[in-house]
Amino acid sequence: MICSANSERQINAITEEILDKEEESNYEVRRVEGKEGGKWILIDLGDVIVHVFHAPERSFYNLEKLWSDAPLVDLTDWLD
Repeated sequence: MICSANSERQINAITEEILDKEEESNYEVRRVEGKEGGKWILIDLGDVIVHVFHAPERSFYNLEKLWSDAPLVDLTDWLD
């Protein structure tokens, strides 16, 4: 999953919300990288990797292009 925000405060808020929800669900967060820098945070949830970018970094790294040939997955059932 790739998302972006317009400020470091928003990046941290998104990250903390994801981590809080995972903790509430008793789901293991394997690793969190980049919290110190605040421009690109990676959250490893095992089957799902979450990238939270500051908007300019998302544009620069362009991960969507890297994964453009990967199949899309419908996450609707996971969002209950």
